[in-house]
Amino acid sequence: QVHLVESGGGLVQAGGSLRLSCAALGRTFSSRDMGWFRQAPGKEREFVAALSWRDTTYYADSVKGRFTGSRDNAKSTVYLQMNSLKPEDTAVYYCAASRESYTRVVVTTISGFGSWGQGTQVTVSS
Repeated sequence: QVHLVESGGGLVQAGGSLRLSCAALGRTFSSRDMGWFRQAPGKEREFVAALSWRDTTYYADSVKGRFTGSRDNAKSTVYLQMNSLKPEDTAVYYCAASRESYTRVVVTTISGFGSWGQGTQVTVSS
């Protein structure tokens, strides 16, 4: 288990930017895939980005080119830089750590993540 704490959410106008952070407590952070998901009211939680333990990144089509994920293993922290925000990006954003370490294939599905943060609200006004 990895304890995760997100921060950095808030209210921003369309076209603006926010950076989310997710700090992890646990010795196995660097060996795990990390993910960002979001859940809008009345909708299912959806994949946003994955950062593999190999330091490769994967994005949902809806955020590709606007969002950038990164990780700092020395600080046990992952980030999600969100630019050109749209009202449809409004959601609670969650970070997650994969169940397994040193995965052969990067985890991108909810079931592959075993530890979740409490979530941080992002609201984009039009």
